[in-house]
Amino acid sequence: MKNNVALVALVLIMTVSLISACSSQKSSRTADFTPEEIDNIVRRSYPYVAMYNVINKGALQNAGLTNTSGWNVCVADTELKDHNLKTIARPNNDTLYDVCMLDLRREPIVIEYPAFDSKYVVLETSAYDHYCDIPLATTKGDFKEPRRILYYTERTEGYSGEAVEGVDTVMEMSGDFAIAFLRVMPHAAEPQRMQRNIAAMKTVQPRTLSQYQGKPAMPSEAADFPAVGSDFEVFENNFPEVMQFVFNHTTFDPQDAMDQAVLSALEPLGVVPGKPSDPESVAKFDGKVFGETARRMARQQMDLMSRSEGNPLVYDLFKPKGQMTIDAMVAQSVIGPIGVPAHQAVYPPVTTSDGMPMNAINDYVIRMSQDELPPARAFWSVTLYDSENGFFIPNERKKYSVGENAGMKLNRNGGIEIYIAAEKPKGVPEENWLPINRGDEALDVIMRIYGPDLEKMKSWTAPKAEKLAGKEN
Repeated sequence: MKNNVALVALVLIMTVSLISACSSQKSSRTADFTPEEIDNIVRRSYPYVAMYNVINKGALQNAGLTNTSGWNVCVADTELKDHNLKTIARPNNDTLYDVCMLDLRREPIVIEYPAFDSKYVVLETSAYDHYCDIPLATTKGDFKEPRRILYYTERTEGYSGEAVEGVDTVMEMSGDFAIAFLRVMPHAAEPQRMQRNIAAMKTVQPRTLSQYQGKPAMPSEAADFPAVGSDFEVFENNFPEVMQFVFNHTTFDPQDAMDQAVLSALEPLGVVPGKPSDPESVAKFDGKVFGETARRMARQQMDLMSRSEGNPLVYDLFKPKGQMTIDAMVAQSVIGPIGVPAHQAVYPPVTTSDGMPMNAINDYVIRMSQDELPPARAFWSVTLYDSENGFFIPNERKKYSVGENAGMKLNRNGGIEIYIAAEKPKGVPEENWLPINRGDEALDVIMRIYGPDLEKMKSWTAPKAEKLAGKEN
């Protein structure tokens, strides 16, 4: 008996020692990545980091506006956006958003979309993987009648995609936490029409499947979300934690090359789907190097967008899974997450005639004759941002873009001159002036062409901004 007790004690001591040694080895494990491997990790992860920030910041914003968790609620814009919007880079100021943040873990979510009195409405969906789908659009003949969509994922409890009475479309999402939102041209120049569209937007509210069927909703389940921040802050501070959470709530296709590439890139870090988040179980690495790599990639994409010949990826962005390249994924993550594909809108940059970066120490003018106006079947706009953050330039007039919604005046020949200046030039219509704050601040100008005529786009060229003489300090 004594021998058995001694044997058990010895085994326990050895087991504890082994666990302690493994734990020590695990917590001290380091990863010696080459620069090429770091580039691949950051490049493959950038779309997920960008969308994690966008979706979770959106939920936090919804929470502040609705006094809820921020999930499974929709928040509709009631006015055009201004420079206080900081949740997404390069927003637009010519459509209203109706944003629904979805938590699909416990139940499917059913949303009814109304008819709209607008010539441009698009429903867009995305999850952490940053692929974009367009379930409904006026360009496809939708929004003439109400339509119900049910959203779920392969991990949604107790539901496997079966038809539901009264639901028009059952849509499987690639992630448990997702965004489904409307872009609505409000027709701001027609106040009554704008109010009708806003009223329609306010009717968009999610219901769990139980609620849709007249039953109480299942109790919600809290999630331990890693901290959000700028994309660079995530890469520097809590990158493995964020990616582990993302992996645990994303559907990966074993036959999809892009999916397998990101899984392969993150595996050496110890980040794999289905694994509990444990900072001690991931390889140690220099977060500052990852953050700086992300910054370098962002600068490269901004330089690419500012090329005088235009961005070669402009027609490759914001497509569904299976139609994207990693180059386009990184580009859309940097330029402004959650855009629409080219058949819905294109975003050509406006660069300068002298090839130099645009800066607020100068004033500029953008000229287009009637024949040079963008080939838009719906409408077009020109929007000004700061280059560093992609935010609107603060000004008392809250004027950030020129176009049908924000206001514009064509000249007597049917063309237009758009001025970017610290003070309104004499004789220039208020509608055609984009104010800047004089100082050393890099600027970006993006043109949006909604419902583009893609055939005409092949021969159309975006205008150039001309620096006005005598304005440099």
